[in-house]
Amino acid sequence: MVRVGEDPASVSYVRSKSKVSEELGIYSETIVLADNTSEEALLTLIAKLNNDPQFHGILVQLPLPRHINTDKVLNAIKPEKDVDGFHPMNAGKLLNGEPLFIPCTPHGIQELLIRSGNSPEGKHVVICGRSNLVGKPLMAMLIQKRKGANATVTMCHTGTRNLASLTRQADILVVAMGRPKAITADMVKNGVVVIDVGVNRVPDKTRKSGFRLVGDTDFEAIERKAKAITPVPGGVGPMTVTMLMANVVKAAELWSVGSQKS
Repeated sequence: MVRVGEDPASVSYVRSKSKVSEELGIYSETIVLADNTSEEALLTLIAKLNNDPQFHGILVQLPLPRHINTDKVLNAIKPEKDVDGFHPMNAGKLLNGEPLFIPCTPHGIQELLIRSGNSPEGKHVVICGRSNLVGKPLMAMLIQKRKGANATVTMCHTGTRNLASLTRQADILVVAMGRPKAITADMVKNGVVVIDVGVNRVPDKTRKSGFRLVGDTDFEAIERKAKAITPVPGGVGPMTVTMLMANVVKAAELWSVGSQKS
């Protein structure tokens, strides 16, 4: 794992991934670079890690400082070590229905739905948010003609008109908008299944930290109408880390098979 700078959220996320790796017996190393590290230096490090047989997976924690081109960095990671599933080759294979590595948060969402008895098959899934990290790959996954997918998917974003009229049609609503209480109770129908991907800090004087974490939905109000809803924290987050570990294991297995053939 490569972390650039001391963003508090990034520090927390990387620490969590490192802890889970240790619990599962997966060797991990975290390389911390200064906030002013150049793009060239970061790309040189990735090239070195690409060729290091000790590591089967490479993860660059986002966001990166503004002076570094995120796309250039993610594209520099070898597709077979891209355990985040962000490389264009992996994104293309996902859209074609033949994924190598599935992005961790969308994969975690799909597993949550299937394992909780809320399979997307035949359902109308409305996704709020079209990011390359969540919205787009999740759409690509759920439209596939296969078990655990086969859904009708509507993608909403900042250019969507009459958002509430679409969210009220959702059997399954996935919210990744990056704004607290972006979805309120009047915007969902009774019996909806809600996956809240958002993680937002809001002031809370009752907490020692001075803040608390909330999602992108009005959780308490929607909970009374929903069949099921994921909490924040503790819902999608742990699933994201779990699916990352699954990708690392897969990468190691693929490397093992490849090395035996060679």
